[in-house]
Amino acid sequence: MKFKHLTYLFLGIAVTAGLFACGKKEPVYTFVTQPPITEPISASTNTRGIEYPKVNPDLSVTLRVAAPTAQKVVVDMGGAQYEMEKKEDGFWWTTTRPQDIGFHYYEIIVDGVRVSDPSSEQFFGMGRMASGIEIPEVGIDYYLPQQVPHGDVRIKHYWSDITQKWRRCYVYTPPGYDNDLNKKYPVLYLQHGAGEDETGWSTQGKMDYILDNLIAQQKAVPMIVVMDNGTAVDARPSEGNAPRGGGRGMFSFDTFVEVITTELIPEIDKSFRTKADRENRAVAGLSMGGFQAFQTGLTNLDKFAHIGGFSGAGRIAADTPIAEAYGGAFANAEEFNKKVKVVYASIGLKESDAFYRTVNDFHKQLEEAGINHVYYESEGTAHEWLTWRRSLHQFAQLLFK
Repeated sequence: MKFKHLTYLFLGIAVTAGLFACGKKEPVYTFVTQPPITEPISASTNTRGIEYPKVNPDLSVTLRVAAPTAQKVVVDMGGAQYEMEKKEDGFWWTTTRPQDIGFHYYEIIVDGVRVSDPSSEQFFGMGRMASGIEIPEVGIDYYLPQQVPHGDVRIKHYWSDITQKWRRCYVYTPPGYDNDLNKKYPVLYLQHGAGEDETGWSTQGKMDYILDNLIAQQKAVPMIVVMDNGTAVDARPSEGNAPRGGGRGMFSFDTFVEVITTELIPEIDKSFRTKADRENRAVAGLSMGGFQAFQTGLTNLDKFAHIGGFSGAGRIAADTPIAEAYGGAFANAEEFNKKVKVVYASIGLKESDAFYRTVNDFHKQLEEAGINHVYYESEGTAHEWLTWRRSLHQFAQLLFK
């Protein structure tokens, strides 16, 4: 089904939460929304105390770069390049065309060398550290920090026998996690996309604010969220030093699935107070992470009951019957629908044709096979973080209910 059909579901959830709250006095929170831009404002992603870049009322961006000895300076932002003009004081200036709302990576090109803008915070994206700018979305509140109880984002290191390396994951624990040492929580394993890493969801994605706000509104069940690095190379020695699956030293989705199911999940269940059963475990991700989520979830239905992909879903070859895909996970639609609580797929309407077709075709295949699922198309967004913030905001409200 398409997400617009879920309006009554969420209304029912909200009413239920309201009735539940009648039994005890619950705090009432006032949420602040993003106001209209009536004059140029410093971007929220600027280095602290720095005036430029500025977002203008028409959502164009004015940038200033200090490079007094440079011969040519160009800004690369939003799929276009803008030549900067040098002023007498040595600063280079330009104003871009109006930008789409949401978060965008950008770079400065100084005499042919790509560098980050020292006026911007740095984010890991496009396979490297890069500058980023937030173009405000007027009227929204769900991914802004609000005056509500906040959870924590913790860093967890663990040894992987499979990759023969120390790995790092980020772990969100919900508000109040440290107050009741007997309470256990469901877990969402949430993956980044290609070119990003385990830091992405809690920085560019605003995951923690999204969850904090939903939990405060009683729209989402308090949950732990685990964000691991999606790259995994099998480095274990094998007989005769022959290459293992995919070739030794080669990144492989199968290796990542093995890491998450045999190493990461046990480590999280040991280190945090989790509800360690499939009904209380979900896996999701964006782009590459969405493909990984479906491969992980559908081939391990004994471990996951909720699966989601944002701009990345299941991949079923045109000549492969859906009943044979993913080891026969969809072979019996009735049994699958009883066992799997949530299947979610989303795509931005401004994404490339290749991404749109992949996700939309998967949705149609599920629909024809009678597999219950939620399908969402994000209006006006591309293969960027606003699509994925919207998707997480919706997906999280479906989990563990």
